Amino acid sequence: MWCYLGGSISAEPRINDRIRVPEVRLVGPSGEQVGIVPLAKALELAQEYDLDLVEVAANARPPVCKLMDYGKFKYESAMKAREARKNQAHTVIKEMKLRPKIDPHDYDTKKGHVVRFLKQGDKVKITIMFRGREQSRPELGYRLLQRLAEDVQDLGFVESNPKQDGRNMIMVLGPHKKKTEAMAEAREAQAARKAERQGLVADAPAEDAAEAQVEEQVEDQPSAEA
Repeated sequence: MWCYLGGSISAEPRINDRIRVPEVRLVGPSGEQVGIVPLAKALELAQEYDLDLVEVAANARPPVCKLMDYGKFKYESAMKAREARKNQAHTVIKEMKLRPKIDPHDYDTKKGHVVRFLKQGDKVKITIMFRGREQSRPELGYRLLQRLAEDVQDLGFVESNPKQDGRNMIMVLGPHKKKTEAMAEAREAQAARKAERQGLVADAPAEDAAEAQVEEQVEDQPSAEA
């Protein structure tokens, strides 16, 4: 027994009178199998249900057509595609460059950037740049990379161990959180901040009214001199 399992619908399928075949295998509005019917009968049913006859499997023999509201279908498909693009996560590799003898303030600044990148769900490539005589002290770069990895271990892990690459030493940190999770948390935090701002604006008139009422009560009280 034949059973229509569904399939991808092309961007612009043939609909209604653009379908040019003698008969079609018809699927009803709720997915029920109507069977093979003449094209004229399928178009008649489409008019009866006030729906469109849409060709969903042109290569089948006979072609498979379904009764649906094609305008609504296109709108919902576009909204789903838009939401999918919105939630699509692209893994980005950020890069942070350090010197082996970096001073504490610069280190804290660089570490702050690494923390921010990891919170966003991005990987971070850490590059230690050696110059001159520093090239003979690779252990300085190795210890610095180890220190940084330990400082951010709550947010990320060492994905690629430190290795020498010419005059540089490179290590890659990966985030514990997936990009999609980081994006979702960022949206929630943004919504919370927006709601808090709106709440402060809404509360302001009420506070002003309460202050005005207190002032009126003070003015209405008789003075001690009277």
